[in-house]
Amino acid sequence: MEPQHLRFGGGTSETVVNPLILLVVLAMGVLTLILPRNKITAPFLAVLILIPMDQVLVIGGLHFPMLRFLALFGFVKLVREKSAGTRVFSGGINRIDLAVISFAIVTGFAGVLLFQNSGALIYQLGNVYTIFGLYFLMRYLVRDKADLICMLRSLAVVAMLVAIAMGWEVSTGRNPYALLGGALATKYTGTTVRAGRFRASGCFEHSILAGTFGAILIPLFVALWQSGPKNHRLAIVGIISATVITITSNSSTPILAYAAGVLALCLWPVRNWMQAMRWAVVITIVSLHLVMKAPVWNLIARIDVSGQASSYHRFMLIDQCIRHFSDWWLIGVKTTYEWGWDMWDTANQYVSICDKSGLLSFILFLAIIVYGFKYIGKARRAAPTLAQQKFLWALGAALFANVVAFVGISYTDQTQVVWYGLLAAISAAAVAHTKSKSDSIVRRVQCEMPNPITERVPLGYL
Repeated sequence: MEPQHLRFGGGTSETVVNPLILLVVLAMGVLTLILPRNKITAPFLAVLILIPMDQVLVIGGLHFPMLRFLALFGFVKLVREKSAGTRVFSGGINRIDLAVISFAIVTGFAGVLLFQNSGALIYQLGNVYTIFGLYFLMRYLVRDKADLICMLRSLAVVAMLVAIAMGWEVSTGRNPYALLGGALATKYTGTTVRAGRFRASGCFEHSILAGTFGAILIPLFVALWQSGPKNHRLAIVGIISATVITITSNSSTPILAYAAGVLALCLWPVRNWMQAMRWAVVITIVSLHLVMKAPVWNLIARIDVSGQASSYHRFMLIDQCIRHFSDWWLIGVKTTYEWGWDMWDTANQYVSICDKSGLLSFILFLAIIVYGFKYIGKARRAAPTLAQQKFLWALGAALFANVVAFVGISYTDQTQVVWYGLLAAISAAAVAHTKSKSDSIVRRVQCEMPNPITERVPLGYL
């Protein structure tokens, strides 16, 4: 049966927050306002990720998980920086920014138009606030390669702490986050079991989200390794921690995302043939669809790498979404409960967007991904050294790992921090390497320009 409270986000009806957690967030908020930008990235990421979403302030019926509450301080800092004439985004507004902004606005409007009540309005405003808060703050914090390296180093430390918590959870069957209380304290008290093994969730809402957090970090820590010898130790710590997180979640989606990221990294030697490989994949998928008795997406139902996975459910989500295109294409559909057993559980980012906000939102979400790959490709080709090219390739591998993870889960908790942080990193990397290429072209042209005093100026330079 579909839980009714999920339609507009649900949640607790009163404030449920540990006083210690509130004190930490308030202290981080003050530091955000008084410290320079490059000094707040590490503690900011730690607080955003390590504090679970069930620590909630309810103000006038509005829910503020600590992530949203901390974002409020970030918004104040952004406004202050902007009013002082500071350029808050490196390279200005780009196409990824426009796609993210459009996606958030269109999704919000679709949800409000679909239900047309105050509950939907409040829920969608919260979603838009979360997207803008996370993405704009990450764009502000990650402006150049130095900022990006700082973010990756911070994520390595955070991943180590999460791995320790999840390792303890698997070994004892008790999640240490239950000690904090919170709206989901009961859930954190008992660890989920699958096929006789614990499924750790750590500070995340679900074990799949926890494992996905670790899986999508693997290529980022490989990028950290490529950034220089001084980051090798922390990169190794990050890779080991992310692997532990993925394994202790005991879920198929994180393992597949992990494998996707590693596969993308291994494709570096054939990087110049990627266009041909993409066409080969498309042709193969179309050919399989023509010869198979079932649709080609039925192959998803046959994937089970952890034992007792919900692969068939993922297949049915895609299948029913396609079959009911006429129901959701405009602004989404109010409920998918009637589509089949457990179809309300849209554990697929792509299907969730289609069902909740329609075709336009889905296209805009795909545009975010497409522009991400395009920016990475251009930046890699512009990078002057092989090490820098490998660094950028690893960012592209992280983006691909997310693309695969979206098939098995919808990001609803702190995992969004890594997603929007990655998009901000891609924007910053693209700006940095495009600028370096432009500068090198200018310098080369200046060197090749003849001296008008001592040499005849060719017609081509006029």
